[in-house]
Amino acid sequence: ERRGRKAGSPGPGWASRAEDRGAMAAVLDAESFGGDECLEEDEEELEASLEDAESEPVGKFIPGGRGCCILTRRGITLRVLLKDGLIEPGEGVLSIYYLGKKFLADLLTDGKIVWQETGQVFNSPSAWATYCKKLVNPAKKSGCGWASVKYKGQKLDQYKAVWLKKYQPNAPPADEGLVSEGEEEELADDEEEETKGVKSSLSESMLARKLEEKNRKHPNKSPAESLGTDNGKRPESKNCVPVRYCSLGSRDLARNPHTLVEVTSFAALNKFQPFNVAISSNVLLLLDFHSHLTKSEVVGYLGGRWDINSQLLTVLRAFPCRSRLGDAETAAAVEEEICQNLFMRGLSLVGWYHSHPFSHALPSLQDIDTQMDYQLKLQGTNNSFQPCLALICGPYYPGNQGMESKISPFWVMPPPEQRPYDYGIPMEVEVTYIQDGFLTNDVLHEMMLLVEFYKGAPDLVKFQEMWGPEQTYLDKLKVRQAEAGTEMTSRTWPAQF
Repeated sequence: ERRGRKAGSPGPGWASRAEDRGAMAAVLDAESFGGDECLEEDEEELEASLEDAESEPVGKFIPGGRGCCILTRRGITLRVLLKDGLIEPGEGVLSIYYLGKKFLADLLTDGKIVWQETGQVFNSPSAWATYCKKLVNPAKKSGCGWASVKYKGQKLDQYKAVWLKKYQPNAPPADEGLVSEGEEEELADDEEEETKGVKSSLSESMLARKLEEKNRKHPNKSPAESLGTDNGKRPESKNCVPVRYCSLGSRDLARNPHTLVEVTSFAALNKFQPFNVAISSNVLLLLDFHSHLTKSEVVGYLGGRWDINSQLLTVLRAFPCRSRLGDAETAAAVEEEICQNLFMRGLSLVGWYHSHPFSHALPSLQDIDTQMDYQLKLQGTNNSFQPCLALICGPYYPGNQGMESKISPFWVMPPPEQRPYDYGIPMEVEVTYIQDGFLTNDVLHEMMLLVEFYKGAPDLVKFQEMWGPEQTYLDKLKVRQAEAGTEMTSRTWPAQF
């Protein structure tokens, strides 16, 4: 009789689905040579029941039995492979690649797995795989651990096959049909992605991520050259026509990663927005000011608070990154300064922003993957939900209504479980804007630092030039200031500009 528990579950909230697995387990004979059907309970119970058996010579026959070996394919555990020398314990020897995310773990001498990110201990490959995949895709029901987890670059089920060939050469072949069609397709996509080198060993640093994107997009070009802003002429908007998400289909390496994608409303999918958002007007003022200063893309962080009881995310402060995308050393120092500022103000990191200077304020395919990565990181090590908000500012896109900038908040929903290698779905986030009564000193100080930082830069916007038929770039920027109830002064806008 199978026990309906999930031994070794690493944290609260991931309850065992014993009923779901019970039906599958019932059709499997205890000594059948089945495939890796991802039953965490089976692996752990068999591991416990085979402790004594592992001390016996491998391949020993049961006297008077049916002539079967003690260990079946499902009965081969990490402890068996360790005991027989097929694998060795070590740091970072286990890995999982799933939906562009990479997870690393240590293998202990007793066959247990320690996830390096959090130090959590798992009793089996399936338990670890299921946990990691659910972090990326909450709809995921199983992990298919032996086919998903790799030991030093090779899938664990290959080591299992080697063990069988060595110690049970006469055993009948495994029935691979026990892997579901969805898992089969997912594993095939895993192999295709890795074969083509699409691996996401992304830095946690937002600036490092954006630097990689910029170098791929405009190699060996200065910011001014890459945006085509020579001779003081108004830059033309990029020829990026947004596409609908439903037209994307599965991931395609040939597709331009800078393809813009229209956001989808939760109502269109018959879903409710899973959290509420309130944003301070000073946040919008500062990020919009930052975006207006340069013809290059800018990035920054969002600080605020998350109330788990009211499910309200409040964005209280923007932290611009005062560094060039090509200067990694400065970026690290700036981000350290931002971390200190967050700590001193008692704020948490709740999101990020960036600009599309002359195009739609819509996420690109690269932005969607980046946002998914940040959502996973901000979710933390426990199983409680914590949102991560993304804002895109399009200051100079000529399609904006009037002279106002377009600022778009979005969040990414994982693709359906049956299509794990589709892109994440960019969702439009409804927000409430909190009007601040005045411009705080720290925001004013940050604006002055930004002006000083970009002064004299080749991609600095020339604010005295004409933006439209009757307005200069400076006139356009003042519109945003007026909306926020502030005015340009000599303190914020030096005469040199």
